[in-house]
Amino acid sequence: MQQLYNERIDEKMLLQELDNGLKVYIMPKRGYTKQFAIFATHFGSNDSKFIAPGDTDVTEVPDGVAHFLEHKMFEEEEGSIFEQFSKLGASANAYTNFTTTAYLFASTENFYENLKLLVKFVQNPYFTDENVEKEKGIIAQEIRMYQDDPNWKVYFNALEALYHVHPVRKDIAGTIESISQINKEILYKCYYTFYHPENMVLFAVGDIDIDKTLDIIKENVRQDKKQGEIKRIYPKEPLSVYKKEVIQDMQVSIPLFNLGFKDTDVGFGGKKLLKKNLEIQIGLEMALGRSSDLYERLYNEGLIDSTFSFDYGGEIDYGYSIIGGQSKDPFKVRDIILNAINNLQFLKEEDFERIKKKYIGKFLRTFNSVDSIAYSFINFYMKEINLLDYLDVLYSISFEDVRERFQNHLREENSVLSVVNPIKK
Repeated sequence: MQQLYNERIDEKMLLQELDNGLKVYIMPKRGYTKQFAIFATHFGSNDSKFIAPGDTDVTEVPDGVAHFLEHKMFEEEEGSIFEQFSKLGASANAYTNFTTTAYLFASTENFYENLKLLVKFVQNPYFTDENVEKEKGIIAQEIRMYQDDPNWKVYFNALEALYHVHPVRKDIAGTIESISQINKEILYKCYYTFYHPENMVLFAVGDIDIDKTLDIIKENVRQDKKQGEIKRIYPKEPLSVYKKEVIQDMQVSIPLFNLGFKDTDVGFGGKKLLKKNLEIQIGLEMALGRSSDLYERLYNEGLIDSTFSFDYGGEIDYGYSIIGGQSKDPFKVRDIILNAINNLQFLKEEDFERIKKKYIGKFLRTFNSVDSIAYSFINFYMKEINLLDYLDVLYSISFEDVRERFQNHLREENSVLSVVNPIKK
């Protein structure tokens, strides 16, 4: 068993890779009353075209399969998995995003019984023609709900404008048309390709017995042989944005906007990706945080309100920043921001030092919550980042790093504006 330790924060993780390729990480947190486990596969909505290990032909599946598969995993012949977790006093959940599907539970009792249930149900799919058809109606309702959500639409309209062909521009749940093409054979194909232990990771955190935790996992995980690499096929994405503006009318009282910036410096993970992510996030905070001159100007002119926010989403093969909220004049907000970022004078070194300290404190607080630790671990793991490297990378970032990254990323030619306007009467 390998021990990963960071002296700066005095935190450690233990790593055991099983014979079938599954990587198990355990973080002991002595004295904590809550335990948390998360079992994740590197399979998200972006993975609709691939060559499975042992195959020579390309498999292409309908959009929304990863999300559909997540839904179906909670159904077994004996009934609902949620009910079984509930009887054991645990709160269970799952999620699918662009790159990952994860199954998890939090407990304060019966941790080992809950862990056994988690490992077993994720390793035992149960798909039938009948339950797949039934699920189509449920997910179709979910898709309609999101299509009627203005915040969801303004966001995905921005992604569609940023990207020409990359699958990140597509809704995670797919479309009603695409899910209608899903059948049990497609689900099983994706399951046995992407839910192989070699493509998965299990993370457990809390005041737990390391040997007992490992024994339960080894006893209940499938003893498959390693399968080799899954070849994921993504279309070649141009550096340019697809469309500069997307405007849509919906049932809102005040216009919503998302100003997006496409990241063109992509294709790497690990510490290099973590450094880039932090440089952009710190730069955005310096430029647009609530203590910034730019925020104060926009707020005082009545152009933004408390819904104003910003974020950067950086993955190995794509990345983008989104700045958004409500505004009576989204186009004026865009013009003010674009004019301001051409002048880097508002990026001040004293702000950099303050915000860097803020990020240090925020990260350290992560280790007060087993939930936060687990979610952060999986998020970083899928980007080939070790959670324990975070502070070392953060400390290495200079003010000049942020200025240079900000200047290269937030460029007008890489920007798009998505607006949802009130329906005209």
